[in-house]
Amino acid sequence: MENLNRYFDLFDQSRTSEQAFEELVGLFSEDIVFVLNGHEKQGIENWKLFVKMVFKENADIKHMFEGWKAVEGTDKFETPWAVCGKRASGSVFTQTGKDIAKLNENGKISYLENVPDDTNMFDTYKN
Repeated sequence: MENLNRYFDLFDQSRTSEQAFEELVGLFSEDIVFVLNGHEKQGIENWKLFVKMVFKENADIKHMFEGWKAVEGTDKFETPWAVCGKRASGSVFTQTGKDIAKLNENGKISYLENVPDDTNMFDTYKN
């Protein structure tokens, strides 16, 4: 659970800190499966590219989350989140949603699904 609890803070810090980015990457398994608004990709290299894309498109970003809870009857955890940010264009935004995650036997995040309330949030991710 420690890796899940560190995820959002490290994500936000990674925008300006290479050390935080390396720590963030270390939370995940090499074969991570991640799903953003229904679009699935695999592997740590694709995860790194996604994070870099977020930071290219946003000048600043800050996440808040309620806390990870086990999803009854599954091996998954989920948490509601909210994010506010400033796009590279200068416009500001807010977004809410939930993340669903699984941990492997080593405690690394092996699955992460981002379910934003705004279904258009990751349109650029589809490419």
